[in-house]
Amino acid sequence: MSAYYRPLINTDVYRPISAMTLAGGRLWFDHVEKLSRDGTSEILSVTALPEFWKERLCAPRPPITGVAMDAPSIMGILNVTPDSFSDGGKFLSTDLAVSKAKELAEAGANFIDIGGESTRPGALEIPSKEEIRRIEPVIKELRGITSVISVDTRKADVAEVALASGAKLVNDVSGFQFDPKLLLLCAAQSVPVCVMHSKGLPNTMQNNPSYGNVVLDVYDFLETQIERLQSAGVPRSQIIADPGIGFGKTIRHNLTLLEKISLFHGLGVALMLGMSRKGFIGKVTGEEEAQNRVIGSVAAAMVGACQGVQIFRVHDVKETRQAFNIWQAAHFGDFYG
Repeated sequence: MSAYYRPLINTDVYRPISAMTLAGGRLWFDHVEKLSRDGTSEILSVTALPEFWKERLCAPRPPITGVAMDAPSIMGILNVTPDSFSDGGKFLSTDLAVSKAKELAEAGANFIDIGGESTRPGALEIPSKEEIRRIEPVIKELRGITSVISVDTRKADVAEVALASGAKLVNDVSGFQFDPKLLLLCAAQSVPVCVMHSKGLPNTMQNNPSYGNVVLDVYDFLETQIERLQSAGVPRSQIIADPGIGFGKTIRHNLTLLEKISLFHGLGVALMLGMSRKGFIGKVTGEEEAQNRVIGSVAAAMVGACQGVQIFRVHDVKETRQAFNIWQAAHFGDFYG
């Protein structure tokens, strides 16, 4: 692709006649930043935007598993692992995991993402049987919960069990690179998916990652993987894209992606951000303990919300929901008290 167009997004109630609505939601833009591989950029009116980009940027994003994509939604994190970076070991028993899932749902989680294998930096792969042993009873116990259950896995055999147990969405942090059978399974079962960018495997991904242009490189990867999913039979309307903050990226890479995240609306799919309590937030804030990065995580989520991101994968559902409620009340009048 020779040129990329990033919408410069606004929430003001007073919008110009020329303004375009972003992704069928409430945000709008009347200027774009044109980005090129040669490193140049320029600000243009939307009147200069190619038709292809107008369609991608403006087309409404259909609901996914019944969850509307016209306002920020929350995916609560539930790691049924002994070694996840923030909550590893806390929810190893089925009872504790189910209780936590219900707590996340009551706090306002639209989705709950259940994972049985840590993919933190330095983590090693575990056998599928162990991953299944950890997540299957939890998912089965959560049948009928108000939140949509998502399975966080890279493996087709794990996803197959999770879907049979009640999961409705597959979140693959490898971006459908790890297991070729997973893409075919999702297409065959017509299940919505989240495709994430990652560079390398978890145990090596943070070993001096480099890019020509991190924003455009990640964009091109996601575009390619979305086209692969489409070709296999997964509708574009049921694909979520995640730039993969913290997966094979330096602090500067992560901050640049966050700054330019609105570019990814050009993929024509719903966007997800997973930044909760991650190391780059600790580096920026000086907070070494992951559990104490709540405020930084919520602040990062608000940066994404202001740029139209639709889904936020977080540990701290209640706090993030409060922030979104205030933001929506201030900008859009979503308060009826």
